[in-house]
Amino acid sequence: MVQLPSITLKDPSSALSATFVPSAGMVCTSLSDGGVELLGQRRGLNAYLTTGKTMGIPILYPFANRLSANGYGVDGGAVTLTPGVGGVRSDEHGLVIHGVLAAYPGWLVKQSADNKLTADLDYGGQPRLLSSFPFPHVVTLDIKLKDRALTIVTTVTPTTSASVPLCFGFHPYLTIPDVPRSQWRLEMPPLRHLPVDNWGIPTGATEDWAAFSDRLGDRVFDDGFDEVPPGCTFALSGGNRRIEVIFNHGYPAVQVFAPANDDVVGIEPMTAPTNALRKGGYNVAVPGRPASASFTIKVN
Repeated sequence: MVQLPSITLKDPSSALSATFVPSAGMVCTSLSDGGVELLGQRRGLNAYLTTGKTMGIPILYPFANRLSANGYGVDGGAVTLTPGVGGVRSDEHGLVIHGVLAAYPGWLVKQSADNKLTADLDYGGQPRLLSSFPFPHVVTLDIKLKDRALTIVTTVTPTTSASVPLCFGFHPYLTIPDVPRSQWRLEMPPLRHLPVDNWGIPTGATEDWAAFSDRLGDRVFDDGFDEVPPGCTFALSGGNRRIEVIFNHGYPAVQVFAPANDDVVGIEPMTAPTNALRKGGYNVAVPGRPASASFTIKVN
């Protein structure tokens, strides 16, 4: 088993701690409340390092979830993405998925204190990364653990005259230990649902979903939504524990994932819906005006 240096943040007002591994793509491997793990470990860090199988809270960058083909257009040209090259990975259908930064070792820690962590990645200085996303920029993570809440702010700063598409996301795998999955309660606000085809790509149709608050039972979710308003809150609870995911700003899309074969629920903040890098409709970071997005995981 590979052992990599990690950084553990501690909430000064509670027993909550969060552990990040900078040399493994800045993945958050643990969110622990007094020794009780609240993140799904799935296949573990080694599988994330070797095959990109996600766990904990990974960043999905520069695009979240799938693209409908192995390439996309940019400024009248085209970018080709080749699975197995430059960090590109594919799903069971051969579609590229979850960007290129899974377990990427090039993050630089700029600040680390008891409950704060700042790290950045100079995307423009990495030819391997630019080959799949040719927009020079710096991406910065500012992370804080305070008042039983983990907040991650992502800032994208263009470093040339080119604007940078914002299609990234995070994939928190949440779990309620010692409570059967069927008894977990999932809460979602009213949302606009994006139906998908057999390959998980939005069809272009939309439908309104009413607010949801119920036990999971044997329900399975793998559903995307857009038009998520700033400040929107999702929650997973069970026993005496409640975990909220708050979309502070910059995340107008979400994927909700609750598989039948693993006791986890993913509530995934996304800066654009699945396949936006190909279809369009995303926001951009403009030169001279960095863009930021923020979400919080609060443990009650």
